[in-house]
Amino acid sequence: MTQIRAAVPTDIPALLSLIRRYWEFEGIDGFEALRIEQLLMRLLGNPATGAVWVAESQGTLVGYLVAVLVLSLEHGGWMAEIDEFFVLPVVRGDGTGSGLLAAAEAALARRGCVRLQLQLGTLNETARAFYRRRGFGARAGYELLDKELQPCSP
Repeated sequence: MTQIRAAVPTDIPALLSLIRRYWEFEGIDGFEALRIEQLLMRLLGNPATGAVWVAESQGTLVGYLVAVLVLSLEHGGWMAEIDEFFVLPVVRGDGTGSGLLAAAEAALARRGCVRLQLQLGTLNETARAFYRRRGFGARAGYELLDKELQPCSP
């Protein structure tokens, strides 16, 4: 039986292992455990910035979902963006991912979020089908643009 719950600081070592697996799966470069640990501590210590949910089976974390918050004038309130969402291959298809997403959606709605969005790799058809079955779709007339910013010195 998989339990879905909010992450706590003591989950960070196991989360780091899952995050590393996710980054490898997605081909994301630059995994630095200490930097990720510090960011997770900031996120878990400041719920106004977002939240993390974990899926646990027999005492082992098997998945996680990270959502961050942003205030939107256009949408009239808080929006959440799924920053990372990963479930170990061994439990995919057993409802773990659906449970994580449902828990996040319910908690975010209780917090007053009016919208949930995410970025998805253009070739990830399996994930696209997963999200579409749960009501997600492309926002008509829009595309995501981004730009890397260099941190300013204090």
